[in-house]
Amino acid sequence: MKANGFTVNVEVVPNTAVYRQKFGMPDRFASCHTTVAGKYTFEGHIPAADVKRFLAEKPAARGLAVPGMPLGSPGMEGVRSDPYQTLLVTEDGGSKVFEKH
Repeated sequence: MKANGFTVNVEVVPNTAVYRQKFGMPDRFASCHTTVAGKYTFEGHIPAADVKRFLAEKPAARGLAVPGMPLGSPGMEGVRSDPYQTLLVTEDGGSKVFEKH
């Protein structure tokens, strides 16, 4: 994210579930990273372009999520790349596809 122009403050915590709950990100979207930017929460290995688009559009939503750790997502690049989706997490805890990768 730093390479894409974001200011990043990292806090290593023993359990991200506490933070997902605190910031309203349902556990079904769980991954290994939880990020907060203003009123939005971002969960998982989300491409920087998706975050930039989301922040520019400022939708009425909780945030974005890429559940799990899909191969090929940022930070999970390697020999194989699986298709995955960035989900827009709605205010009521539902979701819809924000972007397909």
